This record gives sequence, structure tokens and C-alpha cells, in this order.
Amino acid sequence: MATVVVQQHPVRHSSSPPPAISSSFSLSADSTPSQPPVPNKHIPVCPTGPAPPSSKIPATPPASPTLRHAAPLHGRPVLFPPDDFPIVCDDPPIYSVDADTLASAMEERASRPLPDPKHVFPWLHGLHPENHIQLGFFVSRRRSLRRVPRCLRFTAIVKVGGNLSKSRIKGAIAPQEILSKSGTSFLEADPPEGFSVRNFQIQTAKLAPLSDIVVYGEDDVDQKEVLQVANGIANAQKEWRKNFDPGQDVSLFNTFVLESTFREIEDKHPELIAVNCQGQLTGRVVDFFHWERLEMCHMAEASEITTNVWQGPTPDVNEHPLEDLGFDVFIETHDVASIPNLRYLSKISAQLEDGPQRLEFPSSGSVLASWNQVEVYDLIDTCRWIYHIANPEEPEQPTDADGDIPMVSLTSKPRKVFIHCGDGYTESSLLAIAYFMFAEGVPVHEAWLRLHCEKKRNFFAYPSDVAFLTSIQSRLLLESPAARGRSIPKTPEPSWLSRMDGSLPSRILPYMYLGNLNHANNPELLRALGIRRVLSIGEPVSWPPSEFEKWGLDSVMMVNEVQDNGIDPLTQEFDRCLKFIEKGKKDGTATLVHCRVGVSRSATICIAEVMACKGLSFPRAYCFVRARRLNVIIQPHLRFVYELLKWDELQQQKRNEPIHRDLEWPTIAREIALMNKPYSKQQ
Repeated sequence: MATVVVQQHPVRHSSSPPPAISSSFSLSADSTPSQPPVPNKHIPVCPTGPAPPSSKIPATPPASPTLRHAAPLHGRPVLFPPDDFPIVCDDPPIYSVDADTLASAMEERASRPLPDPKHVFPWLHGLHPENHIQLGFFVSRRRSLRRVPRCLRFTAIVKVGGNLSKSRIKGAIAPQEILSKSGTSFLEADPPEGFSVRNFQIQTAKLAPLSDIVVYGEDDVDQKEVLQVANGIANAQKEWRKNFDPGQDVSLFNTFVLESTFREIEDKHPELIAVNCQGQLTGRVVDFFHWERLEMCHMAEASEITTNVWQGPTPDVNEHPLEDLGFDVFIETHDVASIPNLRYLSKISAQLEDGPQRLEFPSSGSVLASWNQVEVYDLIDTCRWIYHIANPEEPEQPTDADGDIPMVSLTSKPRKVFIHCGDGYTESSLLAIAYFMFAEGVPVHEAWLRLHCEKKRNFFAYPSDVAFLTSIQSRLLLESPAARGRSIPKTPEPSWLSRMDGSLPSRILPYMYLGNLNHANNPELLRALGIRRVLSIGEPVSWPPSEFEKWGLDSVMMVNEVQDNGIDPLTQEFDRCLKFIEKGKKDGTATLVHCRVGVSRSATICIAEVMACKGLSFPRAYCFVRARRLNVIIQPHLRFVYELLKWDELQQQKRNEPIHRDLEWPTIAREIALMNKPYSKQQ
């Protein structure tokens, strides 16, 4: 069976729209190739919790921040001091570097441990002197916390000419991402209003003044243009030093131009190339969009849910023609489709000998209370038709409205049916569950569990899907081929079904689930899924004492006093949490990790576990968890992401490996901001 990949579709507007991300600074849409979001996902609201008790809103804005001269850098960076580099321009000074020096500088930076989080937060959150809300929450009158940390130093790569869709060095950005319209001063990155602990979009500009900046252009770009941008950056560094570090005689951060051509870098240091001169991803540099889609395809890859009926992501017909995928019928599920009637299905049956056939079906979540009986009958007829072509040995055939038998030979071979949608699970879940109920003769709750536990399918359904499938359950089972010659016993509806909103907790690993407080407060559902341990991060479960007795006190663990406020650290809890999860793994059971929403605190713990057990770097572990957190976007805030980068360093040391980051902090923050940007616009 050929492996299928995701084909992107227009984003579906969820019934629960994500909140807009408030910020005065946004990444330029022209600075990176346009990337469509994975369908159906949305950004949930993550409550920050209360402000620290000592927080007070200052009466007047504090003075402009200066460099915090505590915790200085140790060791000599490759690019500092720049005395040994050729000078291209004297005032302000601009230096020249070659490809080998750039590679050494980037390797040195990737191998240097990041400063402790306490030395860079809350400064990284963005503390604009006029943003009373942000200042009041984070620093109150402690002006020392607003000083620029001297312990930070990065290397920024700026590309001149064209966009970043080709000839892109690892981590490269466009000039407009850090320079104001004048081209001679840095952007003011800190938001002047609003409150956020997820200001990923400001990090590139915020950290540019604390970076040695290397400027290069595509090979066909005039060198004068490169020097012009470099001159603007050098002036911006000079202005910034005058305003924020007036006592420093020597420039701590400098501007360089790359004397080597892009093709030279491709030849000598291919490990630095993210996108080659033809606009192709090299695969040598982690690309968040690319890795998320790889993980999504792996997680939702096509699998057989019942005899000759498969579910998975929409195939890319440009890469794999339908004829090569091994399926006879492709049923695409999406929002604007209608339920096919028997006449149309009969037409498809007659054309099966001509090659693979396509039809459409409404998506999950599109079911409304206004659905009429004709549409219900059409749904059941669709299930019957799928069953007949997948199992042609069955003697009974469906008839159309006039009583005519569709043109399908009783001796025709079994046909393979592929139910698909963009992400492989969301929009196709309604039809997949309904057909599984029909084909297997099982009620909705059993279909839910068997698809997830036996068939290992990750799927997402909406509350309306639960209500609809429950309401038509008796009719589906009455028409089911599994009911022929026997009576299907009536089983009582389990109590967990009425308390479920349609979604199951997300299976990140076979022994670890990620969910929200609603999932945690449905212990009957957890037991049905094989979950026997619950790890609560900052949000306790509301169980009666009898429930705790059933689970046992050693099967429930609570991490206290961790709010999603950008202040409370979580690193010190990693080892304890992971030992708790590991105990469940050894016992052959699964652990639910949850907070309130299931996207920040608990997601951070799940990422830490994936990094530890699979030996993955943070970017890869982040994409691994993000792809498996069904229908919602994981949202660890800035401090949690930074702490996970420090956790990455610790895991490498435990494996006796040298410290080496796949990507630097400004690049990681930029990638996360760009990934979330399309969803933040949904209304």
C-alpha cells in the first residue's frame, strides 16, 4: 500500500473560534514562504491565572532599560572581538567573514549553553515602558528586572534580495523583520499595550540588538545592496548602544557581510543550507512546517478500520495518481459536501470497472438538528452501499427510490474504499464511526472505543456528532448486516458518553495521553481507554472520595502552584512527572497528563517526555506532540519553551553527547509564531 501525504485544504472555521493574539508587532508575511495551516486546528484560550501577589501597576512608566551587567558571558565567541576580521567600512564599522568563519560561529553558538531562565525572564516577555498591564503583572516597581540581560548573545543571519523561499541559510531572516522603515534603527519589539505570555512574534526583533549580524544576498544580488543593508544595521547597533549601553566604549555586537557566494556555502557547508538556490528544502535544517506535516502523516496514515474500508489523509494526486494508491473508491469528507443518494451511488457502482471513483460526504461537525429523515436514510444507504462493494459476497443489494437494483454484479470482486480528509481524522470521523457501527453492528460508545483502542485510530468528533450518532443508533444497528439472523442485545449507555464532548484525550505515546480538565473529570472514560494514572499539572480533579479509592492514591499525582502565567517555572517538576509516567509504562498502563485546557502546562510535560524517551531535540519533539494534540494547537508559553531548550541540553549531557541545538532561540520563537499566525486570524 502506498504511503499517502497530506494535501492542504482551506482552513475550517471551528465552532469555537480562537482568540486573536494581541500584539503591536507581527512577522512580515513577505518574509517567509506562505504556508497553509493544517486543516481544522484552532488555538484555544489559555487562562494565565492570577498575577503574583506583589504585582502593582506603577504610577508612571519606569526609565528606559539598560544592560543588566550580571551573569556575563564566559568564553570567547568566534565573532568577538572582531579585530582580526577585514574591515569593509570604517564608520560605522562593518567587517567581512567567509563561509568557514560563519560555520564556526554558528557551531559555537549552537554549542554554548543558554543562560538560566531566571536571568532572561521576564525581560523576554516584552516589557514596554508604556505597557502598564504587562509591567504591572511581571515587574511592578522592580526596575532592575527590566534591564537588558548581558548574558544573552546570538548570531543573526540577514538575507538581502528576494524572499526566503530560496537561497536561505539556516535561521536567515529578512531585513524588515528587525529594522524600522528608516532602515537605520531597530524595530521597537515590545508591545506597547495588551498582555501576553506568548510573545513569540517579537523575539527576532527583540534579540537583534543582542546579536552579531551577518548579512548576505543571493548570488545575483548587487553587493552594493548588501552593503547598504549592512550599513543600516551597523547604524542601528550604534544607536541602540548609545541609548541602552552608553557606558560601553567597545561595541559588544557587530555587523558583518559574507564574502563567500551562496553556492560556495552550499558546496562547503551544506549543513547550513535550509533552502537551496532552486527553492527546495534540503532536509538538513529543521523546518517546523515540514516536520509537523511529516508527523501528521505518520500519525494519521491510512489504516483499515474494518474489512476493505480504510481511513487516512487525502492523497497528493500530484505525487501519487489515484490509480497507484490501491483503492477503488475515494470518499472525501468536507464541509460543503452533500450526502449522496442511491441513484448517484448506483452510477458510481457502474463505473468501478473503469478505474478508481470519487465521491464526497459531509464532514464531522456539520450535522445539525435540522437534518431531516431523508438525509438520515441517505446516510444509512451510503453505509449499506459501502458495505456491499467492500463485501460483495453478501446476497442482499440496496435498491434505489424506484426499487431498482444498482448495477453491481454479485460476483464482482471486493472493492477497497478510502474515507479521507486533509488531516486524516477530523472531517472523516463522522462517516468512519457511522460506517463502523453499521458494518460491525456495535453501538456508538463501542465504536468509539474500538476504533481508538483496537484500530489505533486517532480521531476527533464534535458534540453534535455524538448527539446525532446516538439518535440514529437504533436505526443503524437495525439495518446492520451484523444483525441478520440474530438480535443485537441492548446494552446500557455508559455514563462516560453523556459527559464526553466528542473528543477523546490525545494519544501522544502508547502510554501517555494529553488532555484537559474535562477529560480528567471523566474517570469512567479514562478507564475505558486503558488509562489508569492521572498526572494533574496545576489543576486538581474533582472526583468523589470513592473514585480516588478505586484509582488508588499512588495512581494520581498533583503538581501544585504552577499557573500558566509566564512566571511559575516547571523545570523542577520534570523529573518527578516523568518518573510518574514511567511507572505507568512499566506497569503496562497509560497516564493522562492534563492541566485546564491541555495545551500549555501539560503539553510541556509531554514534550519533555518525548524528548527524554525518544532522544528527540526540542523542535522535533514539539512537532511530534503538536501533530498528535488533536484539533487544537499546543501553546506552551515563552518560559516553558525556553525551559524545554534547557531540558534538551540536560538530556544531551545524560547521553554523554556534546550540547548542540538544532535551532537557536530567536529562530524557534519565529517558527512557532509563523505556525500559529494563520490560526490567530480565524474568527
